[in-house]
Amino acid sequence: MTPDGPIAYPETARDDIVEELAGRRIADPWRWLEGDVRHDERVAAWVKVQADLTAAYLDTLPGRGAIRERLTGLWNYERVSVPRRRGGRYFFRRNSGLEAQPVLCVRDMLDAAPRVLLDPAGWSGDGATALGEWEPSKDGKRVVYAVQDGGSDWRTLRVLDVTSGETLADEVRWVKFSGLAWAGNGSGFFYSRFPEPRAGLEHQAQNLDHGIYFHRLGTDQSADFLVYATSDRPRLIHAGEVSEDGRWLLISSAEGTEARTELIVIDLTAPKLAPKILVRGLENDWRLAGSKGDVFYFVTDLEAPRRRIVSIDVGSEMRRRREIVAHGEDLVADALVVGDRLLVSVLRNVASELRLYDLDGRLMDTVALPGVGAVAAMEGDGSSAEAFFAFTSYDRPTEIHRLDVASAAVLPYAQPSLSFDRDSFVVEQSAATSRDGTVIPLFLLRRRDVTGPAPTMLYGYGGFEISLTPGFSPAALGWVAMGGVYAVANIRGGGEYGKAWHDGGRRANKQNVFDDFIAAAEQLQVDGTASRIVIHGHSNGGLLVAAVTNQRPDLFAAALPAVGVHDMLRFHRFTAGRYWIDDYGDPGREEDLAVLLGYSPIHNIRDGVDYPPILIATADTDDRVVPAHSFKYAAALQTAQIGLKPHLIRIETRAGHGSGKPTAKQIEEVADLWAFAAYWSGLAV
Repeated sequence: MTPDGPIAYPETARDDIVEELAGRRIADPWRWLEGDVRHDERVAAWVKVQADLTAAYLDTLPGRGAIRERLTGLWNYERVSVPRRRGGRYFFRRNSGLEAQPVLCVRDMLDAAPRVLLDPAGWSGDGATALGEWEPSKDGKRVVYAVQDGGSDWRTLRVLDVTSGETLADEVRWVKFSGLAWAGNGSGFFYSRFPEPRAGLEHQAQNLDHGIYFHRLGTDQSADFLVYATSDRPRLIHAGEVSEDGRWLLISSAEGTEARTELIVIDLTAPKLAPKILVRGLENDWRLAGSKGDVFYFVTDLEAPRRRIVSIDVGSEMRRRREIVAHGEDLVADALVVGDRLLVSVLRNVASELRLYDLDGRLMDTVALPGVGAVAAMEGDGSSAEAFFAFTSYDRPTEIHRLDVASAAVLPYAQPSLSFDRDSFVVEQSAATSRDGTVIPLFLLRRRDVTGPAPTMLYGYGGFEISLTPGFSPAALGWVAMGGVYAVANIRGGGEYGKAWHDGGRRANKQNVFDDFIAAAEQLQVDGTASRIVIHGHSNGGLLVAAVTNQRPDLFAAALPAVGVHDMLRFHRFTAGRYWIDDYGDPGREEDLAVLLGYSPIHNIRDGVDYPPILIATADTDDRVVPAHSFKYAAALQTAQIGLKPHLIRIETRAGHGSGKPTAKQIEEVADLWAFAAYWSGLAV
């Protein structure tokens, strides 16, 4: 086998299944590939043959070992999360560089030496069991934490005693899509879960009947009591937060991925826990910024497509809303009550600014940031004037800074040592014009000495109101270090410019997403940036890559769709897929089906057209976007008459949608993808 030689694909059996949807009869010949690889021997055999074929092909690629070595060096830097202060202690996650998983650490005082509380290294032999969500109690004496195994979205909760370092006997299972909130007195915690799924369907069955429960320390999970659920609306998902004074439980409920929530409050000091409606209906976005007594502060898009901040007195029967920070030209990305201030992160032209307001909404100061980039996270509370924030950019690994909100003074708290010279790289912003005249921003990262057209990796997402803000990626820097250009397109469907930008790329407007991405690729060639273009995307971005490959196969040197949604007629039938109807539409509705059929990757592969090389990436434990999407897409590509270039699938084991993947597996996957992309784009390794 050679990289550009013919490939003998294994034959994939076809079913005769034809399904009727909204009056249309649609064939689904690879329905059998929806079986769970853990329990279906036929699917497992197909996966084994495909994995062996791809491994044999990847072994032929020149320079893969050198790419892996370079990536390993770039990945080897300290990564620290924003600390959470509880009871005078500071809790944070840290990876020294190449550890399989980050560890949980604590400082007993601000400048005390850190000590390790939890190290997942001993939780499994392959490093694929990770620390998921975690939350210290308000007095800092205990931590409830989630164990994530093999990349699955399912979690098991445990509790750690911070002083002794001992893990308590408490165990809570079948937790998913859950926040963690301690009772004010530390007696237990609130969490969210689904009912235990049927055996064999853990990673495929639809997730319904989410509920918020309370677990009292020292008791069995069977004694946990249901605090809130909506049996009449089983599709709702619920998250609970406890107010800083411990009096109120705020419950946010949503039906899908669109930011439309209703709010319930429960007075935890009342003799009976009685839910009271704070915001009725699923119409607007409401995000808690913090509270002062009974006054809650929210970021909302109510009458504000770029969001504003309002307060609500939850203790008042009237629960009147008061505007604190008005709607403006810039997008309100996040807000936090810290001391007697509101710390507000805004996006201006896809870069962050930090502003300080008093609690009446008067602008008090602007926080000096280290450069042009993104505020990735903020931590603080109303009891102290101390806050922390993370800052990053394409050429700047995440730094942690400490902020005194009274003076707006910023001090570095944790800055990684760099294994590269930042001055040898350049970050630029440009733009493309989409088919309908919309201007699409582009970020470019390149080596300073690369001044002419170069092989370019174009990344995009375009969905679910997720903003692609500047952020450091050792994978991106690895491509650039080889002499390539790394480009990120801020296409519609994301949240970079608020609700209208999101709405412009969802449901009936989804084609705008693909037009924007194609326009970005064309602009990179027109302006002399790109010699050849490789496209890359994850999840909804994997859908993006597959869809534009169908629409413009002539434009790309290679395509790398990862953990993508590729069967747009059946995405809603598995695990959390039903939430995505907000963005994609409902395949059971005639008008939505027509749109979905127009771009669904497996339904729009064009026989008789020469396609670029494609390397699909997925994982066997992905229970967010089930791997059947990628399996069926690979079968469709390999069966179609689309030319002689390779169309392969890389299937990771003991991994999921992305979170919790061990560092070594991350490096290995990127090395494979980049070696494939480098060969077909002409990038010298």
